[in-house]
Amino acid sequence: QVQLVESGGGLVQAGGSLRLSCEASGRTFSSSGMGWFRQAPGKERAFVAAISWSGTNTYYTDSVKSRFTISRDNAKNVVYLQMNSMTPEDTAVYYCAASLRILADTMADYPYWGQGTQVTVSS
Repeated sequence: QVQLVESGGGLVQAGGSLRLSCEASGRTFSSSGMGWFRQAPGKERAFVAAISWSGTNTYYTDSVKSRFTISRDNAKNVVYLQMNSMTPEDTAVYYCAASLRILADTMADYPYWGQGTQVTVSS
């Protein structure tokens, strides 16, 4: 069982940066693949980025490649999402999730979810 709490959301201007954090509790965090998803108004929740349990492997949706970076600190039980060069299209509620798979990009592979944090990018 893994419990997840996101933080770091807020309002940022286009071109700016934000760093989201996801604090995890539970015995299986260090062996869990972790992911970030987002849900924009009126749209379905969508995959953003994932990282393997060791942090060695990462995977991104095309629209955020070269702008977003996912990382983790297993000693602190935290996973991060650094977001740079943000655009209004990045506006969404961002969710952290834990998977039992090494690296996954589908919601069905993530049984554990945080409550989400709002990110708003103004033009």
